[in-house]
Amino acid sequence: MPARLPDGRPLVGRTVRLDRTVPDDAAGIFAALDHDEVWASGYAGGPASRPGNTAATAQLIDAARASGRAQYSVRLLRDCELGEGGTIVGTTSLGDFELRDEKTHLGWTAYQPSVWASPVNPECKLLLLSYALDELGFGRVKIQTDLINTRSQAAIAKLGAVREGVLRRDTMRGDGSWRDSVVFSVIIDEWPAVRDGLERRLGY
Repeated sequence: MPARLPDGRPLVGRTVRLDRTVPDDAAGIFAALDHDEVWASGYAGGPASRPGNTAATAQLIDAARASGRAQYSVRLLRDCELGEGGTIVGTTSLGDFELRDEKTHLGWTAYQPSVWASPVNPECKLLLLSYALDELGFGRVKIQTDLINTRSQAAIAKLGAVREGVLRRDTMRGDGSWRDSVVFSVIIDEWPAVRDGLERRLGY
């Protein structure tokens, strides 16, 4: 039976809550990502692609929806439980869906620097990989990053994803230079071991 597309449900862990991004999230996403270090290593096309205000971020949200991407706003669960709505600390997505071949791409991920090296990223990956592989029926999840983003490469490898190689001259950055993309993946056969590793890392 082929894989299916994500629905609108929130994905809730112990540290984060992932809600499908809505237009009203633009201000929160802009504030979370409006830091030089977020864009320095090529995220979303690098510094030249950085939105300058909430309105520009709203346009990116609209473009993601129009492309069929399932974008999520990342909130700290403790803020949600305090009834404050939950401050947005980042964004991540599932996209590039190929239902017949059971393939998807987990990416477009960035967080405000204050949550780097915290449980936020591994738990986001655990939630999205679990959703894609256990519930939606995908058999392969691609995760990739810019070759210049060594921090991101290390974080992806630490998840347990397998590095497959480099796509040379893959996409154009915002400044007109060309990005080489480092491709990793998690496939269904490897998922139990990857899941166990993430759960141990998070203290589940």
